[in-house]
Amino acid sequence: QVQLVESGGGLVQPGGSLRLSCVASGNIINIYAMGWYRQAPGKQRELVAQVTSGDTTNYADSVKGRFTISNDNAKKTVYLQMNSLKPEDTAVYYCNGNIFALRVGVNEYWGQGTQVTVSS
Repeated sequence: QVQLVESGGGLVQPGGSLRLSCVASGNIINIYAMGWYRQAPGKQRELVAQVTSGDTTNYADSVKGRFTISNDNAKKTVYLQMNSLKPEDTAVYYCNGNIFALRVGVNEYWGQGTQVTVSS
């Protein structure tokens, strides 16, 4: 069983910063990609940023230049550094992984979500 556990959400003022972390655990053989999605009230879930096992990154246009995704393969952890936060960044942020696990094969996994609120 593969689990993704996020941490680091919270309340921050506009212009502030937060760092999200997501740790993958379980019978993991290989991690092909990990990323962050977010869902604001009344909106669809959207991709924020993704990093592949080859360190290729992809960002939503709305966060380019403000957010940075990085990973530590040895720790099976992905990070999202969020700077210059705006009220429109308020959402539940979900960790996502495309992971090859023992006896299961390749599947997509989701974390439970962490709330990020940007407000003065």
